Amino acid sequence: MDIMALLSAEFKLRPEHVKNIVSLIDDGNTIPFIARYRKEMTGSVDDQVLRELNDRLLYIRNLEKRKAEIKESIAAQDKMTDELSKAIDNAVTLAEAEDLYRPYRPKRRTRATIAREKGLDPLAVLLMAQNIRRGTLQELAAPFVNEEKGVSSCEEALAGAGDILAEDISDDAECRKRLRVLMLREGRLASKAAKNEKSVYEMYYDFAELVSKIPSHRILAINRGEKEEFLKTKIELNEDSAISILYDRFIINGSITTESVKAAAQDAWKRLIEPSLEREVRNELTDRASEQAIRMFALNLKPLLLQPPVRNKVILGLDPAYRTGCKIAVVSETGKPLDTTVIYPTPPQNKIEEAKKELKQLIKKYNVDVISIGNGTASKESEIFVAGLISELDHPVRYMVVNEAGASVYSASKLAAEEFPDYDVTQRSAVSIARRLLDPLAELVKIDPKAIGVGQYQHDMPPARLDSALGGVVEDCVNSVGVDLNTASTHLLTYIAGLNMSVAKNIVAYRDENGNFKSRPELKKVAKLGPKAYEQCAGFLRIPGGKNILDNTSVHPESYEASEKLLKLFSLSLKDKNSGIENLALLVKEAGEEKVAAACGVGLPTLRDIVKELQKPGRDLRDELPPPMLRTDIMDLGDLMAGMELTGTVRNVIDFGVFVDIGVHQDGLVHISELCDRYIRHPSEVVKVGDIVKVSVLSVDPVKKRIALSMKKQKEPNVTL
Repeated sequence: MDIMALLSAEFKLRPEHVKNIVSLIDDGNTIPFIARYRKEMTGSVDDQVLRELNDRLLYIRNLEKRKAEIKESIAAQDKMTDELSKAIDNAVTLAEAEDLYRPYRPKRRTRATIAREKGLDPLAVLLMAQNIRRGTLQELAAPFVNEEKGVSSCEEALAGAGDILAEDISDDAECRKRLRVLMLREGRLASKAAKNEKSVYEMYYDFAELVSKIPSHRILAINRGEKEEFLKTKIELNEDSAISILYDRFIINGSITTESVKAAAQDAWKRLIEPSLEREVRNELTDRASEQAIRMFALNLKPLLLQPPVRNKVILGLDPAYRTGCKIAVVSETGKPLDTTVIYPTPPQNKIEEAKKELKQLIKKYNVDVISIGNGTASKESEIFVAGLISELDHPVRYMVVNEAGASVYSASKLAAEEFPDYDVTQRSAVSIARRLLDPLAELVKIDPKAIGVGQYQHDMPPARLDSALGGVVEDCVNSVGVDLNTASTHLLTYIAGLNMSVAKNIVAYRDENGNFKSRPELKKVAKLGPKAYEQCAGFLRIPGGKNILDNTSVHPESYEASEKLLKLFSLSLKDKNSGIENLALLVKEAGEEKVAAACGVGLPTLRDIVKELQKPGRDLRDELPPPMLRTDIMDLGDLMAGMELTGTVRNVIDFGVFVDIGVHQDGLVHISELCDRYIRHPSEVVKVGDIVKVSVLSVDPVKKRIALSMKKQKEPNVTL
């Protein structure tokens, strides 16, 4: 298999770019580094495509390895033929390769192997040939009756031969391939109630949908319902259609043995092929649905991690609760905890006035700007309390309800204990809730991505695959933003390209012992941080206020000389704010990008990246996004009416719609059909997590606490004069 040609065709990339990408990966370069600093070699392919290509590369290489193992095994049995070897070489999926290997794979004792031990293989060959026109089956079977071998009658001999035929038919690669295609095309995933009991799976108590059309979220829902024993599930397929494929392959009419072969084909389908293919197809459906769910999780996770930080604000974090009280933590503009306490404004204590008094003192003492409220238990009551408190303050304070998913997981973790050894679990949680508003990325990277809660059925996903996909998203986000080398925690540094936990700890230890890093090259003094690691990580580590302004940009040290040439070419300076650096892009365009790139000794993509960074040293890509919505008042579910127009924040994007926080503690659902006026395949084509959107209320169900929303532009009413 020409792997490079295959990848080039599948990803629609130029062959030389694919070859370069594979070479870079094989040389140990990280995906963030390749995506950011090797654009000329890759055709500026983004990190997501690079990860998908890497996954596909691993699959193809594993397939080639397995095909080699299969050929070696068949050759060892002295059964390899040129035709079979070619068929194995041409297999494009693991399933195809395994189908070809099936007849030669060592088997456990089956009905067929027992029949072969009784010497019935020649009888099976006679039956399958279907070239005998006269006589009887008993006459054919009589020579194989042998009491010593356990064949006491002609009927037993024919039954054993039928078992051999059924297994041989089941092992036929061509038939299995055609039947698999048939099941995928015409099969229906059907579910029935396993017990007469109400559950969330009631819509699947009498359900069937084509395998080829059933959406991923339904597959996962049915799987979970089956696992929890509320559903019985199977794939339904027209038996006549399946058996006709076997007849077409094996039946020769007119022989006295034809009916025996037909009976064997029917037995092969019902007993061997159908159960096996059903398992395969169910697994394929689950894998497909899992990959979609993982893609959706990753798609939601990225904008959540890249939410704009609330900069230069003192934030009061409030972790809501009932009986045990609301835990409070005040953090500085840099995230340093300043104070903690506990208040009891919620039931059963309802000490509202006492709580207000205590928070007013904290707000005044630390000049609190924003209150961050967790969205867990007692969040609604806490939000009502905070809105009331804000109305009584003599200086502006705003609040925001933040997703606290995973806060409890983090606060009880070893990492949190190391970070806040003097705080208990609840205090750490309040600090985390405050920091999620201050710098979402730096705080959320401490939490297992599965616990963040922006996906579907994440606990049903293959753990290793989910961890790999989400870890890649976190890595891409951290590296695209970059981190401050002199303030980043050990855990945050582990996500930087080229760094592992050991080297990250050494960086922090070096910093503690020698003070702040003054330049990027100083990293080379860190223990175990060799030339390769330095090459991979240097561009993603920032040093605000360092010796070289370029150290506070994403310009890689390998491009410092080119950057200086560029500045000199146009007589500009990064140190002089009045030098006209903000006009650099225009100057380069007027001079001709290709000429300037050649003069600086870099490619066009690198030149453009350098220009962007030089114009805004220290820029944070998150600052270009819409800021989070901060509130001062509150609405209730009962305040909503059909037709009301509101502004909200997208909290989760799933296959069939979008959940939007409109400030009533209960997220509303915008069904995919209500997202826009044009046809879309998936909600992610229109919105992403964190987007600020305008919605109109379609309906409200106070009993079930369901809100139906629309993002379609509302039509003006027709007015007749």
